[in-house]
Amino acid sequence: MSPTSKAFAQATRLLRAGRLFDATLAMQKGLVRGALASAARAGNPPRRNAPQVAAPPGFQARSFGFGGLRWRFRLFEPVGRVPGQPLPLLVMLHGCKQDSLDFAQGTGMNEIAQREGLLVLYPEQRRKSNGLGCWNWFEPAHQGHATGEPAMLAAMVRKVAARWNADPQRIYVAGLSAGGAMAALLGELHPDLFAAVGVHSGLPPRAAHDVRSAFTAMRHGTRHAWQDAAAVPTIVFHGSADDTVAVANGDAILQAQLTAHDPQSLALRRFHTREQGPAGMRLRPSDRVRWIDAAGRTVVEHWAVGTGPHAWSGGRAQGSFTDPQGPSASEAMVKFFLQHARAQAGEDGGGAG
Repeated sequence: MSPTSKAFAQATRLLRAGRLFDATLAMQKGLVRGALASAARAGNPPRRNAPQVAAPPGFQARSFGFGGLRWRFRLFEPVGRVPGQPLPLLVMLHGCKQDSLDFAQGTGMNEIAQREGLLVLYPEQRRKSNGLGCWNWFEPAHQGHATGEPAMLAAMVRKVAARWNADPQRIYVAGLSAGGAMAALLGELHPDLFAAVGVHSGLPPRAAHDVRSAFTAMRHGTRHAWQDAAAVPTIVFHGSADDTVAVANGDAILQAQLTAHDPQSLALRRFHTREQGPAGMRLRPSDRVRWIDAAGRTVVEHWAVGTGPHAWSGGRAQGSFTDPQGPSASEAMVKFFLQHARAQAGEDGGGAG
């Protein structure tokens, strides 16, 4: 029996005994153990206690108050930024058993942001809100526009965007696992804030409503169709060897966005490529599919990483839950994001909130 299956069985027994808190904790631990086992079988076990290095210049730790509580966050600001210049803002949501510094080191996103001229915001979950540092994507209290963690994160993003002079039309969000599920949910709840979304090894919005349904969705995908999804440009990464969060979840996000962008399946051009990586590099072969609109922008993109585990594809070994053998999700996501900006109020195609 796999670690995820064992945790599911334990959580079920605890639920029947009325021990909701203990069942939730068992589910969270199963997510972490399943991720480790998945990566080990794929030949690259992620490091649970990876050594952390000093934060680079321009990387600062702050805190944010909301609803009488305080959340930590880290912000990267490119060194040598032109004063007063509005920059795109990328929000990065870590997975379980991670924190903001670990996630930044593992994804290597700050180095890309320095090169491309991006602000990067790394919110950090409170351990008092979730013992393993997971975003609570599976709880109804954290699935609404104006309540719970989505409301807190949206408020944090707006505060940081105003304080550090981010371009309000070019704000993006991406995440891994529980962070990926929360990123998808934020894109659905706040399309007036986010210009594009990146989901790595995550789940679609409202895929679960309690511990039991969370485990079912993680193992098999959701049986409930995601109806009336907001059309937000979305890029999805998922490893084919991920047995912590089923591949069906990435497929569900993909299909919902294709329907939202192109209900009649007539307006988008589809391009499929087999990505092998540069000559001499032993990267996992991956299937990349892009759907491109009439303006030449890729509005939906999907990477199926061959034999990829439950880990950030192309990540760095100094971070946890990374897969250095995979194609770079960080590079692909930034390239995707920078194609997109929300329309100004009054322009055809929508308005800023």
